[in-house]
Amino acid sequence: MATTHKSGLVVGARTFPGNPYDGRVLREQIEQSTILLEDIGVVPKQAVVNLGFRGVDEDNPGIEIIHRGKHKSLTAPQRRWLRRRQAIEPVIGHLKSDHRMDRCWLQGESGDALHAVLCGAGYNLRWLMRAVQRLGLKALLLRLQLDAMLRAISRLAPTRDGNRSLIVG
Repeated sequence: MATTHKSGLVVGARTFPGNPYDGRVLREQIEQSTILLEDIGVVPKQAVVNLGFRGVDEDNPGIEIIHRGKHKSLTAPQRRWLRRRQAIEPVIGHLKSDHRMDRCWLQGESGDALHAVLCGAGYNLRWLMRAVQRLGLKALLLRLQLDAMLRAISRLAPTRDGNRSLIVG
């Protein structure tokens, strides 16, 4: 799983058959996240990882890899980012318990890959709906729907017999 640093949205979910070593999968995970984020023009610059990813700096040029094995050489902001790394564990827990990632019912490696991406998308949709509710955007969305309905009603024009019909234009 790959999440954003600040908001915790899932920006990459990938499966690797055969349970490979963590250090060998970082490049593919960053590649998937880059592909998924290219539409909004964001490129990952840092990867905050656990100690399983030591020694993969040369495999990932252009990405700053931060882990606690480098603690003495880290700057203060990097140390704060390192503490934030613990936030992915609850995301994985929620994906397993709330979004049915604990068991894949799809067949084969492609089914596993599809299941991981769909669980991540479901997590993001749920996150978005909670944000809409928390920020009071629900009223704004209802207002936009009401405005759209009023515009559609105003486009109804009376005919000669007094009935209203929709003008398609």
